Amino acid sequence: MAKSSTIPFVPPAADPAATAAEGKFVQTIRNRTTRSLSVSEREEIATIAKDKPNIDLEITFDYNSADISAKSLSAVQALGKALSNPDLKGSTFVVAGHTDAAGGEGYNQELSERRADSIKRYLTEKFGIAGTDLVTVGYGKSKPKDTKDPMDPANRRVQVVNMANKATASK
Repeated sequence: MAKSSTIPFVPPAADPAATAAEGKFVQTIRNRTTRSLSVSEREEIATIAKDKPNIDLEITFDYNSADISAKSLSAVQALGKALSNPDLKGSTFVVAGHTDAAGGEGYNQELSERRADSIKRYLTEKFGIAGTDLVTVGYGKSKPKDTKDPMDPANRRVQVVNMANKATASK
């Protein structure tokens, strides 16, 4: 996963045609609720996001909870400060929730969506980040970070991806 020590999430130069197609798709999901995304839309987000600048946050959740734990609050606050950078204003970010393998498919899908939504809610309420700039998606247990140990708590995470720079996002 790409990480940057300066301004996080600054996307590299890309093929203009591919960038335009991605930008159109991202615009179609910007004002959608997490639960309104179809399986194919979630997969398209994952495909686009896989090569974009991203960060896995060390955010932990209590068992069966989408509440941000006190232990993880500083990571979410650091994210809020980073996303408040004027250079990133107008960019579209995907906030993707994930779970470990405990529990059924439907339950984990819903839990991952609630976790992504709780991060979005915190960022909009505490940092004033525009809700339309944060697209939330849940992947349940389908995309574990540790594929060798699907029960590993590291799989219970939120990943944030910059889908488009501000020039693309504002078009």
